[in-house]
Amino acid sequence: MEEAAPAKKAIAPTRRKSGWGLSIRKHWDLYLIMVPGILYFIIYKYLPMAGIVIAFQDYGVFSGIRGSEWVGLAHFKAMFTDSEFYEIFRNTLVISLYKLIWGFPGPIILAIMLNEIKNMFFKRSVQTLIYLPHFLSWVIIGGVLVNLLSPTTGMVNELLQWLGFKPIFFLADPNWFRSILVISDLWKEVGWGAIIYLAAIAGIDPQLYEAAIMDGAGKWKQITHITLPSLLSTIVIMLLLRLGSILDVGFEQIFVLYSPLVYDVADVIQTYVYRMGITQAEFSFTTAVGLFESVIGLILVVSANKAVKKIGQEGIW
Repeated sequence: MEEAAPAKKAIAPTRRKSGWGLSIRKHWDLYLIMVPGILYFIIYKYLPMAGIVIAFQDYGVFSGIRGSEWVGLAHFKAMFTDSEFYEIFRNTLVISLYKLIWGFPGPIILAIMLNEIKNMFFKRSVQTLIYLPHFLSWVIIGGVLVNLLSPTTGMVNELLQWLGFKPIFFLADPNWFRSILVISDLWKEVGWGAIIYLAAIAGIDPQLYEAAIMDGAGKWKQITHITLPSLLSTIVIMLLLRLGSILDVGFEQIFVLYSPLVYDVADVIQTYVYRMGITQAEFSFTTAVGLFESVIGLILVVSANKAVKKIGQEGIW
């Protein structure tokens, strides 16, 4: 009778190491690249949040946060009872909506137009030219605009006079100032904003266009039935991000270009905070105004994110 073979000892399965430690050791170079970005957000975004408490205090520079008197919602009450604040809030919304209506579709249209250019040398040359204004500061652009739009020596007014019209002081005329803001912002940022949409268009399957051509679809139908639907998710994400900063209309641009002559139409939350906070040392009041602006942006992003999910699109989270 043959002897039964000895049973093999069951080998306990070794547990694979997992967790942050293994991930960091395996991808240490990627985490190292992330460090500057993480530090930036911690130092300049999260740590300053501790200063929000100033909005609920009668803050004094020499008393500090710990020594300042607690006043609760007094500054928010003063903000909502100040007639000047409502005018500033209205200016902020109007300018922001103008920039959204004209500035948001601009990069999409430009990206689609650039995508249709077949001559690569011409296409890259145009891309370079329209990207360049993004890297110019508003101080430089403001100086250029002041010289171009000057009522006495500006090129634009010289052309108007040559055509028989009277010169216009564009930067001091409330009827023109908002238009100058929107046009200059569009010129500066439209090329840079088109980069994301060009990258999204590059990811569209070329076979879709080939099939459309076989079916007899022209350029317009290719754009409306292939390009735009393929860009829809990118457009939604960019719109959500834009809504989060809808009350941020660009402090540098307005601060460089505006003057007391156009305060009625140009004074916005950021310039108001600067004047009241820096020049008049109303730190607690302006912190309350800034907190109000941030809360509005948060509400808009959360609401819009839920809305786009209900219609079947992917949100930010």
